[in-house]
Amino acid sequence: MFGGDDNDDGINDPLPRMSRSDAEAWAAHWTESMARTARAEIDHETERIRFSDCVGRNDEVADDGRFPLMYSVRANIAPERRAEAVRNIRDALAEQGLVIQGYRSDPSMNPANAVGAWHPEDHPTITAEDSGDDQLLLIADTPCLLPPGVEQQQL
Repeated sequence: MFGGDDNDDGINDPLPRMSRSDAEAWAAHWTESMARTARAEIDHETERIRFSDCVGRNDEVADDGRFPLMYSVRANIAPERRAEAVRNIRDALAEQGLVIQGYRSDPSMNPANAVGAWHPEDHPTITAEDSGDDQLLLIADTPCLLPPGVEQQQL
């Protein structure tokens, strides 16, 4: 989906390319998919979209338009269904090739139910967790992306 070079260790390796609107549509797709899996209803008024600058390991910031997207939305769900919903999301993400980085279902913790996953090829992260008594917080974050048609600045 994001493209780019398999070796992302170098500071000047090619960045994956995607427009801001395509990145936002991609993130909305993932959160909508998680909500369907959880059988939860998205509360669109809670949608948060945050584009920011990409900051390198040594605090370098390029001015070529590169950006990561942090996208979140809440979904309404009955409290007694949250544990099963997060477990179902975890299973669906694993089936789609994401690596589960963390999972829990423990009422003594806050949040009690949570899952975080990462895609090993495209590098986005996906998260679902309890949020309040009757909601799940659904998050999709992209890696640093370069808009199409822009020359990548060398740092």
